[in-house]
Amino acid sequence: MLGWGVVAGPFYLVVGLVLAATRPGFDFGRDALSILLLGDLGWLQGLNLVLSGLMTIVAAIGLARTPKWPRVAAVLVGIYGLGLVLTAFAAPDRPGSGTGTVAGLLHLAFGGIGFLALGISAFIAVSWFRSRHSRGTVWSLCAGIIIIGAFIAGGALSSSTIGVLLLWIAVVAGWAWLAYTCLAAYRAVPHPLYSRR
Repeated sequence: MLGWGVVAGPFYLVVGLVLAATRPGFDFGRDALSILLLGDLGWLQGLNLVLSGLMTIVAAIGLARTPKWPRVAAVLVGIYGLGLVLTAFAAPDRPGSGTGTVAGLLHLAFGGIGFLALGISAFIAVSWFRSRHSRGTVWSLCAGIIIIGAFIAGGALSSSTIGVLLLWIAVVAGWAWLAYTCLAAYRAVPHPLYSRR
């Protein structure tokens, strides 16, 4: 289960980058990956979000089963995964349209709640890393600050290149934290063969 937390991020980013590179008119300096939900091929990015979200939810269950892992942090990772799934069904507003459609507002809400949950989870996980005397303590703290700070700032400046860059930083930091954390949790879980002895 924890392995899906390592796979989810690279899967989401590689699929998203391939879709973006092959979508006419997509501008990496101006468009976030969520824009890929628009148009006839939007279902491909929707599928990317759903699969990545389901992998994240499975990883959250694995974290909840990890010895001494904070249950609240696992639930928050699951909320992030659910947020990914839900954003697939609520396309964002077209850039520059000036309209605030219900779907667009739901897309922002699901994404915002998901990133906030992931960032808070990183803060809560600091205590688990600290109890293991792990270098992950500092990384988890920094990741929480980056995920929440870059997402909020990127959302506020989303119409500019800096805003899009900040959103990319939040996304990559979030996936990197999840992968690192799942690997650390995997090392803390007794191997099934050893646990039978």
